[in-house]
Amino acid sequence: MSTEILPHPTATPAVPFAALVALDWADQKHTWALQAADSTRTEQGEIEHTPEAVEAWAAELAQRFAGQPVAVALEQSRGALLFMLTKYAHLVLYPVHSASLARYRAAFYPSGAKDDPSDAQLLLDLLLHHRDRLRRLEVDTVETRTLQFLVEERRRLVNERTRQSNRLTAKLKLYFPQILDWFAEVDSPLVGALLRRWPTLEQLQKARPATLRQFLQQRNCRSAERIEQRLEQIRQALPATRDAAVLQANVAAVRVLVDLLATLREGIAELDRQIAKLFAAHPDFPIFESLPGAGPVLAPRLLAALGSRRERYASAGQIQCYSGIAPVLERSGTASWVHSRWSCPKFLRQTFHEWASHSVGFSDWARCYYQRQRTKGKSHHAAVRALAFKWIRILYRCWKDRVPYHESLYQQSLGQRTSPKPGQPADPVADAGPAIRWITCASFSKPVLATS
Repeated sequence: MSTEILPHPTATPAVPFAALVALDWADQKHTWALQAADSTRTEQGEIEHTPEAVEAWAAELAQRFAGQPVAVALEQSRGALLFMLTKYAHLVLYPVHSASLARYRAAFYPSGAKDDPSDAQLLLDLLLHHRDRLRRLEVDTVETRTLQFLVEERRRLVNERTRQSNRLTAKLKLYFPQILDWFAEVDSPLVGALLRRWPTLEQLQKARPATLRQFLQQRNCRSAERIEQRLEQIRQALPATRDAAVLQANVAAVRVLVDLLATLREGIAELDRQIAKLFAAHPDFPIFESLPGAGPVLAPRLLAALGSRRERYASAGQIQCYSGIAPVLERSGTASWVHSRWSCPKFLRQTFHEWASHSVGFSDWARCYYQRQRTKGKSHHAAVRALAFKWIRILYRCWKDRVPYHESLYQQSLGQRTSPKPGQPADPVADAGPAIRWITCASFSKPVLATS
């Protein structure tokens, strides 16, 4: 991500530091350990977790070392303390992954003992002796980082909407299950408006047909046949329960959930507007807008995933490994095992996986490649990961060269290699591939086998 540690293995250029500092952050107080460049003595102390205390501490370092660069290691790649420290030009930040520090601690404390002062000392030791293995924090442009934060927040809201929709579905199954059959999307504005006005089947059946007909027509239900069918279903429906306790408690909960879903829809729509505006104004907009299957949701996420700093990745392989798309090989003696990566930025991996899955319906060669992987016996997700692996190489080249993607140019290059070329009559993949249908999931389409 654009504010994370650089994932590639290239060593950070040596910088003369006036001092090395390690910060073990906490909710209320941060423990620090410091060693000046011209000394072997280690100093320790604490900082209150307030902007004023951090400001005073940073100013003291600037005054003591005459504004010279000071290296600061902390077990945080994104958070309140890190954002506080980024505004000080004399502090050069080295985020350390929590797993790295935990394993480093285990090497010296096999018992599992943990203490804030000792963690600060271990961080300082890492900075002193292994700084060439750490990566300086390199922030991206304001526009790119803003877009990154917005797309991540949007995804969190979408996940929350899904969670609340599932809760609403569970409540309706208890006392009003017919709603789930009458309407395809329980979190839609139509269902929300209906449940606010008629929260139970008994109340809905008391409404006049003309009132229900007008209600549905005002909410874009234009099919007269479908409206009459729903009215007949409402008339014939039987209540799932008449237990007053169940009805009263669940009606109260449903009203709250309906309001929550309405707020989430409005919030997602507002984020969509902000994301679309930032994305359209970004210099790299033509590159990511040209990607097949990306669309208004995934294209900004892909831009945020790669960022604006071209020096960040030296090859497509670094993106494939860092994102978790590239598999991992484990070998011990004569045994070997290949599996998907477990530790990686999950949102980044999800972005590439979802885009590759969606591209099957928009790119001929991607569809052929996906189908070929399925005919080899791979599962849907394994085939999508393999396709994402290829897409990352293509996207990296477009991103590095600052050129949009052209399907026709890539298909021409396929004719010069061994990859399957779309449209060839003799292509067994096009004939033998499994049939695919599309379902809607989290605001975008997802391919699944027609027989599944």
